[in-house]
Amino acid sequence: MDKDKKVLRLVVMAMLIGLGVVISPILRIEGMCPMAHLINITCAVLLGPWYALLCATLIGIIRMTIMGIPPLALTGAVFGAVLSGILYRISDGRIWAAVIGEIIGTGIIGAIVSYPVMTLLYGRTGLTWMFYVPMFISGTLIGGTIAFFLLLTLSRSGTLREFQRKLGANVYDKRK
Repeated sequence: MDKDKKVLRLVVMAMLIGLGVVISPILRIEGMCPMAHLINITCAVLLGPWYALLCATLIGIIRMTIMGIPPLALTGAVFGAVLSGILYRISDGRIWAAVIGEIIGTGIIGAIVSYPVMTLLYGRTGLTWMFYVPMFISGTLIGGTIAFFLLLTLSRSGTLREFQRKLGANVYDKRK
């Protein structure tokens, strides 16, 4: 990959991080941040699983630092981001697979991991390991639906393919 594409990838990732921090308060309640899932899936499709993981991690750290969000900002984002990108690649670029990856990664894995983190670090007692699952799944369904329709619209217009091509990402839609 040439230097220009690397710089462009970093610029796009920085824009997604900024956007993720700014729009994260929309529809947010503890354990549910739909806009984070929109960013995770979009980043996973545009840049791949490892960029999505880095993007979700940085958004989480910024939100925890500036907004006082608990560690749910990380446990509720990183697993879904990377699984979204992996399933998108494994499925040869199916957008629904990226959404499913976010739902499983965040809605189930991230929610279950959140229980010991919040119990041990924040002293939240009286919870069960299933406490966060309904909220996390609800958030991923809302954000995932928005991401699905956004990316589907971009795909149908050919814009998604062009974005991926210019970013040096895997392009699955070979139509001209």
